[in-house]
Amino acid sequence: MKYLEVHFSIQTAPECWQDAADLLADMAADAGFETFESESQLLKGYVQETLFDQTVLDGIICDFPMEEVVITYQVQQAEYKNWNEQWEQEGFDPIVIDNRCVIHDGRHLPAVLPEQAAVVEIDAHLAFGTGNHETTRMMVDQLLQLDLHGKRVLDCGCGTGILALMALRLGASEAVAYDIDEWSSDNALHNAVINGLDSKMKVMLGDASLLLPLADLPDAEKFDVVMANINRNILLNDMEAFVGVMKPDATLLMSGFIDSDVDLLNGKARMLGLKAGRKCVDNHWTSLAFHKDAEQ
Repeated sequence: MKYLEVHFSIQTAPECWQDAADLLADMAADAGFETFESESQLLKGYVQETLFDQTVLDGIICDFPMEEVVITYQVQQAEYKNWNEQWEQEGFDPIVIDNRCVIHDGRHLPAVLPEQAAVVEIDAHLAFGTGNHETTRMMVDQLLQLDLHGKRVLDCGCGTGILALMALRLGASEAVAYDIDEWSSDNALHNAVINGLDSKMKVMLGDASLLLPLADLPDAEKFDVVMANINRNILLNDMEAFVGVMKPDATLLMSGFIDSDVDLLNGKARMLGLKAGRKCVDNHWTSLAFHKDAEQ
């Protein structure tokens, strides 16, 4: 599966750059983009070559809703070798969330490890899903609010597998994860092995169509918690499939979007009979929790 790496130059006042970058990253989902990273005022977007819609991207930039913002971009092939080498060489600083969990790269550890913290090691073969991004941190924070002991969890668009692995560390009994990207599904399985959790975690390659056969399972074999940190359009498209594999009284946790998308997602959730729960916002990025009625 070939990816394109798109470098966006955003010219605006320094205090407006991050707002413009977040808005562009959110809107570019319509052009097929899956994920972004920023570095020294440069926004890098990653999109599967076959899904890239340049006409849509040009329209987004032409009609960009923020004033006095000029956006240009360059497209190049993304090389897996380069991403892998960069992250293997540099790693990332340890991430501590609420003093209850720690995410590290195996080389950089906190000076003091919080007592009884859930600890996950991530060997990131891609630059996504290390816990550095606001959406990942909020999803972990949402998990910390739940009693996961003995629960069965599903991680949709799992990336490095960080959310499934953290759920297992927090007491979940079993995790199933999937990603459309073979690099990500392989990396998630690798991370399950290095954390000693591969016996509790199943990783699949594919999209939400993998869930269709699971919807016919008895309720007892479905999921207590479904997690999806993906872009807005995929969430809207796949939410019905998520609900189909949730047990009665299950929880759906979602992120990967900004606050202006919340009404759309809330509306779709209501159509599917879900009840709104906890909302988190971090630097315009947002996470939502929903609950399925026990009688559904």
